[in-house]
Order: sequence, then structure tokens, then C-alpha cells
Amino acid sequence: MSVFADAGTRLLVQGITGREGSFHSRQMLEYGTRIVAGVTPGKGGQTFEGTVPIFNTVADAVADTGANTTVIYVPPMAAAAAIIEAADAGIPLIICITEGIPVMHMSRAMPFVRSRGVRLIGPNCPGLITPGTRTKVGIIPGNICSPGRVGLVSRSGTLTYEVVNHLTRSSIGQSTCVGIGGDPIIGTNFIDCLRAFQDDPATDAIVMIGEIGGTDEQSAAEFVRASVTKPVVGFIAGQTAPKGRRMGHAGAIISGASGTAEEKLAAFEAAGIGVMRRPVEVVELLRARL
Repeated sequence: MSVFADAGTRLLVQGITGREGSFHSRQMLEYGTRIVAGVTPGKGGQTFEGTVPIFNTVADAVADTGANTTVIYVPPMAAAAAIIEAADAGIPLIICITEGIPVMHMSRAMPFVRSRGVRLIGPNCPGLITPGTRTKVGIIPGNICSPGRVGLVSRSGTLTYEVVNHLTRSSIGQSTCVGIGGDPIIGTNFIDCLRAFQDDPATDAIVMIGEIGGTDEQSAAEFVRASVTKPVVGFIAGQTAPKGRRMGHAGAIISGASGTAEEKLAAFEAAGIGVMRRPVEVVELLRARL
């Protein structure tokens, strides 16, 4: 079993013929992901890499291939419309890699996504990977991952890669790794992923990587305290960031005391979450809890 994506994933790639879409589609195919269709308006009838059919619309692709997941590599000004198109076509899982989508666009897209009962991961995220099923949806490097029983959820793509690399090099495999994105409006949050890992019999422990700004990490810590029985270790990026300055993600802004690293780390400790001061400490903390 896995979280959100597995061997039954039939993936559609929106923007498959663009620079980013084509590059990462090749990476996903090489990893073993089952890509059943691509969508680029005006290029319907063509194929990608000689095997993946391309359609003009998501609705046509779903009707012809039975795609049940989509990943979006569409420029920022068109990405929210691509999310809406996918939700309207009935795809239950949407992963949006695109960064720089205007907040106003996402504020219109999210109510539509929720009204259709669709799960959106992202935007501005690295996607997800389930090593045990050779399923990679997004841009997480497959070569640093290994099958195992530790679930990972992160707001930071780069820190996802660093922590996963530490785990793999120490022979600690992963069940599923999920990058939720760092934008102010995202479709899937820490609690969604923590609940999924808690319910997943293939996951024995959880790694959570947060960052300064907002209160999502504090809410997640309270959820861990009340509802998670599996070991959890956590890290907060931006521990030396000056107040009031955006650091990296659009959501990483400290406002007053609520978004500081110190406040988040204190919430982690109060919830019984093992705290990493440096990403490399993930190995020692997990081994002490497994």
C-alpha cells in the first residue's frame, strides 16, 4: 500500500510537449511511471516518445485512456485554468508543479477543485514518489529514493531531496514522499498527509519538513499529539531568517511571533515530535524511534 499514488496510477501529463514537461516526462517514464496520455492544445493526434498519445483536451484524454492522475507543467498564467480543466474532467488526483501562479487565480481555482471532491497537491511543489511501486509523479529524483517504510511530507522541495538522500544512504527506505508546496494557497496540507500516513499500514514512521511563516506546522503538531500514534520527526527551515522578510516560498513570511522557527519547534517538542536541528539528524532520530 502507499499514499495517494501507486502501481495503479494512470498518469496524464498536462504540458507534455513543453520544455519542463517533456524533460520530466522522460524522467518519469525511465523511473517506471505509467504515463498513459499527454495534453497539449493543438497537438492532438501526435505522440510523445513514440508511445504516449497526445490529446487536445483533458476530457478527451480521460475518455480514451482512463487516466486517474494528472501532473501539470503549464506556465503560471495558464496553470490555474489547467487545474480547473482537470477537475472538471473528473480526475481525482491533480499534482501541480508550476510555481508563480497568481494568488488571485488560485483563489478561484480552489473552490472549484473542492466542489468536485478532487485532491490537489501543490502548486509550486515537487510532486510525490512511491519508491516501492516505481511510481514518480513530478520532479523528485528517483535515483535518491529507495523502497521502505518511512513516509515524508515537506513544504520544501530541496530539503525533501536532502533528507531522502540521507535516509537512503543510511539504508532507511521510504513508503511515499510528498511535497505539498510552499505557496499561500495549496490543495493538500500537512494534516492531510499525516492522516494518510497514519492510516497506511506500509508506513511505520513519518518525517515532516516545515518552514517559517504561517501556522500550518503548529496545527500539524497538534494533530500529531491528538491523532498520530506512529513516530514523527520534524525539521523547520529558516531558523536564522530575519522577521518580516520572505525567504524562498511565498508562504515563508514571519508575521509577529506566529511564524517563527522557535515557535514551531516548541510546538513540535510539545507534541512529542523528534526535532532535527540539522537535516542529517533525521537518521539518528528515526533509528532511536523505530
